[in-house]
Amino acid sequence: MLTVIGEALVDVVHKRGEQTRAYPGGSPMNVAVGVSRLGHTTQFVGHYGTDDYGRAISEHLSASGVTVPFAPAAARTSTAQAHIGQGGTAQYEFNIDWSLDAHAHELVELARASEALHTGSIGAMLEPGAHMVADALSTARESALISYDPNCRPSIVGDRSTAQGWAERFVALASVVKASDEDLTWLYPDRSLADTARAWLALGAELVVLTRGEKGPVAYTRTYPEGIEEPAYRVQVADTVGAGDSLMAALICGLLDRGIAGAKARAKVAALERGEISKLLRFSATAAGITVSRSGANPPNRNELLAVLNG
Repeated sequence: MLTVIGEALVDVVHKRGEQTRAYPGGSPMNVAVGVSRLGHTTQFVGHYGTDDYGRAISEHLSASGVTVPFAPAAARTSTAQAHIGQGGTAQYEFNIDWSLDAHAHELVELARASEALHTGSIGAMLEPGAHMVADALSTARESALISYDPNCRPSIVGDRSTAQGWAERFVALASVVKASDEDLTWLYPDRSLADTARAWLALGAELVVLTRGEKGPVAYTRTYPEGIEEPAYRVQVADTVGAGDSLMAALICGLLDRGIAGAKARAKVAALERGEISKLLRFSATAAGITVSRSGANPPNRNELLAVLNG
């Protein structure tokens, strides 16, 4: 069982010349959907309501086989206005509320019982919920595969030093970290991407994967501090909404496929050899490529992904 904790919201997508569309989204929720579609049992803890947008999120989770341990309880469902620019890139404006007060005790117990945990983005940087997520993951650091994606939103977090503090707190808890080049350039503008990846390994992560758009992902471990690169999967881009989340989901899936979960997960991640890391990157980058070839955060299922990989 993978437990994903973080925000769920609705992406209202504006693209010149096209009708405005609304899609269930939020980075952690996208990861939960992505992992479930790839065949692993997944549950999601978020903060959304029972309004029209909240019902859309509930239906989306259910349709992808994601279970929800806590009923929706927010007064309203958060939104992100996504403006699609040239090349399919998205700029976001958020109206978000993030609180887990109603489930603080249950969240710790849920984390303790999970063999794999994922969090990131707004849910791991915005108070009052972020510290509850950190507390829950702290209880499971040695008993679960923990993954983290900062997926920084400067318009929400605002202060870079605060964001650095949250990111480093979760990096120290996680065995697997994925981040984009944009994340790291904003968090550490005076340090190279590779230097940040190696600094995060020193904080406690065992595998740090950086995404670089069309350049493809690169992975760092203590055994391979020079980095292991794989090319991106080339497609005609519809938009980039959910691309990083799809890559993160496939990365988690690839680890779970290899039996990397539970109390021995950290040691197993640390022991990954170059060939296995390359396979994980190719698997993950292909999932991201499929996602950007279609509109919205719409990650592939296992059959779609394997058809491309084996084609």
